[in-house]
Amino acid sequence: MHAPADSCGRLEVITGPMFSGKSEELMRRVRRARIAGVEALVISHSLDTRAELSAVTSHIGVTVPAVPVGDVASLAEAARADDVDLIAIDEAQFFGPDLVPAVEKLLSRGIDVIVEGLCVTFDGGPFEPLPTFMALAEDVTKLTAVCTVCGRDAVFHERIAAAPAGSATDIDASHIGGLDSYVARCREHFGHGTATES
Repeated sequence: MHAPADSCGRLEVITGPMFSGKSEELMRRVRRARIAGVEALVISHSLDTRAELSAVTSHIGVTVPAVPVGDVASLAEAARADDVDLIAIDEAQFFGPDLVPAVEKLLSRGIDVIVEGLCVTFDGGPFEPLPTFMALAEDVTKLTAVCTVCGRDAVFHERIAAAPAGSATDIDASHIGGLDSYVARCREHFGHGTATES
């Protein structure tokens, strides 16, 4: 079901804070596309070691097979297959801003791309490349989590473990974590000193 060579692909973005169901939504879309006969390739970042490397795993344990790669060049190499109709990229923030031109190349080849990841850092700042992808996408789905203080919609997540040195946008293994390291927060409860400071 590969798109004609003269047509551009479609860019979809799934974003939100941690614990908002982004990976689950990505997996749902991939499963649905495969039912429709679409050849889908799922890419995960090898830095995300919370679960097995060869799968995308949600915080509630749902999985889908994936190809783990460590950088944008490896992602581009994995995407070279001629029979791929759709590429789904999990945890896109780990790839950094260099992911944008790589995705634009895939789109120009007629490949549809779903980019999923955090659009906000644990200190409330924009987390590239997701804000850029949101501006470029045909479709943006912004999910919310549930505030662990009051139960309202949470558009932020906050680090409760000791913060690593450097910026909130520095990507290394010390930023990877789940419920042991981060909590979901609504606007009212975000940044009120509940996170452990370094």
